[in-house]
Amino acid sequence: MTHNNKTLADPLELLGFGNGETMVPGSFGAIMARAGVGKTTLIVQIALNYMAQGQNLLHISLREPIAKVDVYYREVFDRQVQHYHLPNSEALWDAIITHRFIMTFQVEGFSVPKLQERLTDLTTQDIFHPQLIIIDGLPFDDDMRPALEELKKLADGVKASIWFTITTHRHESPAPDGLPVQLSPVQDLFDVAIDMQPSEQVVKINALKSAGGGDSQTDLILDPTTGLIRTI
Repeated sequence: MTHNNKTLADPLELLGFGNGETMVPGSFGAIMARAGVGKTTLIVQIALNYMAQGQNLLHISLREPIAKVDVYYREVFDRQVQHYHLPNSEALWDAIITHRFIMTFQVEGFSVPKLQERLTDLTTQDIFHPQLIIIDGLPFDDDMRPALEELKKLADGVKASIWFTITTHRHESPAPDGLPVQLSPVQDLFDVAIDMQPSEQVVKINALKSAGGGDSQTDLILDPTTGLIRTI
């Protein structure tokens, strides 16, 4: 079921590819930026677009409680409503929110087996079947390959794609391939990688890696007033 999927801007389409051709079940996407630049703001915009298309979203936060994540979604949605002058916004919100489930972990308490257990609880009881999973706040400073390979198997098993927010650091130089050092060692596991860089008064958004698209990307920023993605 689609809830008027033209009412919310599609950040991935602005980046040069549509989510349908890019994020297939089992695929990985990454949004990378330094702390405080706006990774969660961007991932919530992507999430809202998925939800507006009737796709089930599981948002896993390793930093914030459920209530704060919920408020953040509503704030971003309200900014979109105001910016795009959307009619019947409450009806749209009520329709898309049924496609979201929020789950929280403490960073030190997160593991793939624990996530698998909680996901199994949801799916076997027919409570929620995610098509997209967001993992917000997972540290990428250590060797992530074993955990990511486990998550890839999990994603394949539940037929969902996974987006990660990845925190980079100002003092770090890029890897020899030009990618952030957090992504470079595991880049083969990722289908899409989006980088956010502060520049003067705005945050520039670039697709570093894409599958099935990305060549037609326009110059994009996070609007400093609304926090919404837009062309320059």
